[in-house]
Amino acid sequence: MVAIEPLVLLVLALGPGVFWLWYFYHRDKYEPEPAALIVKVYLLGVLVTFPVAFVEGFVGLLIASPLIMGVIIAPIVEEYGKFTVVYRFVYRDTEFDEPMDGIVYAAAAALGLASLENVLYVLAAYVTSPSLAFETLAIRAIFSVPAHALFSSVWGYALGRARFTAAERRPGIIFRGLALAMMLHGTFNLLLFLSDIVAYATVIFVLVLIPGLWILANRNIRSALRWQRRR
Repeated sequence: MVAIEPLVLLVLALGPGVFWLWYFYHRDKYEPEPAALIVKVYLLGVLVTFPVAFVEGFVGLLIASPLIMGVIIAPIVEEYGKFTVVYRFVYRDTEFDEPMDGIVYAAAAALGLASLENVLYVLAAYVTSPSLAFETLAIRAIFSVPAHALFSSVWGYALGRARFTAAERRPGIIFRGLALAMMLHGTFNLLLFLSDIVAYATVIFVLVLIPGLWILANRNIRSALRWQRRR
């Protein structure tokens, strides 16, 4: 295969994150968020990748099992990192004025992290061969990059609901949303881990988990949009 300039490969690796950000942004049909704030949250999602990687690396020194790191530690640390971006920098902003906003901002933070992660994976694959880099790019563009947004849309929807719910109910709603996102993320990683060992894991991943994530996200989006119409 003809070699490709690293700068071009960088742009291609960033492309899926930008595309899915555009997709989730345009799902908010009634009152889209300020583009500048979306970009800010996206970039904060990129930046939070560094403390997330530090924490995962530190815990990795204590836990030798790749399975535990991938299925338990990484989902907890990554989802909490993305959640922190939205909760700290947007949740109390006046622009956060409807449940759908939680989904959009969660997707923006998630895709920031996913974009940098994608760049690192694709460039690492390119060191081995350009063909592996393009294979990695294609697979991650379809599954891994949007999956980050789908996981985070769960706690994003919970944040959106909590913002307009009685104060005493908010912690429970947020906790359940965050815990479910972490569990789905862990299940995603587990099936990827098992796919090299158990053939059925790939079938479950492609035919059950991925469609299930999209069904859940679309259900939450429809619910959030109904709230906007009733307001």
